[in-house]
Amino acid sequence: QVHLEESGGGLVQAGGSLTLTCAASERTFSNYATGWFRQVPGKEREFVAAISWSGSRTYSGDSVKGRFTIVRDNTKNTVYLQMNSLKPEDTALYYCAVRLAKYFVGNYDRPTAYSYWGQGTQVTVSS
Repeated sequence: QVHLEESGGGLVQAGGSLTLTCAASERTFSNYATGWFRQVPGKEREFVAAISWSGSRTYSGDSVKGRFTIVRDNTKNTVYLQMNSLKPEDTALYYCAVRLAKYFVGNYDRPTAYSYWGQGTQVTVSS
């Protein structure tokens, strides 16, 4: 069992920045690949970014490339999503999730590749 807690969401103006945090209490979290997804009501969960256990490999969704960066600090059991140049279409509930493996096998963008999910943190971008 891995318990994840997201934080850092809020209301921001278009063009602004936010950093989301995904924290876990289990030390084993540092051994697992982690991803961020987002969802708006009535739509499917959308892949945002993912990172391997060591941080050596990262992946980003097409809609956020060049604007969002995923990093991790395994000494703090934490993964961050740094979001810049935010747009109103980035408004969503953002979730972090853990894959019980060190790496992805081409499936980093699929929710089914992840075993544990947090409750989400809301990001709202005003125009």
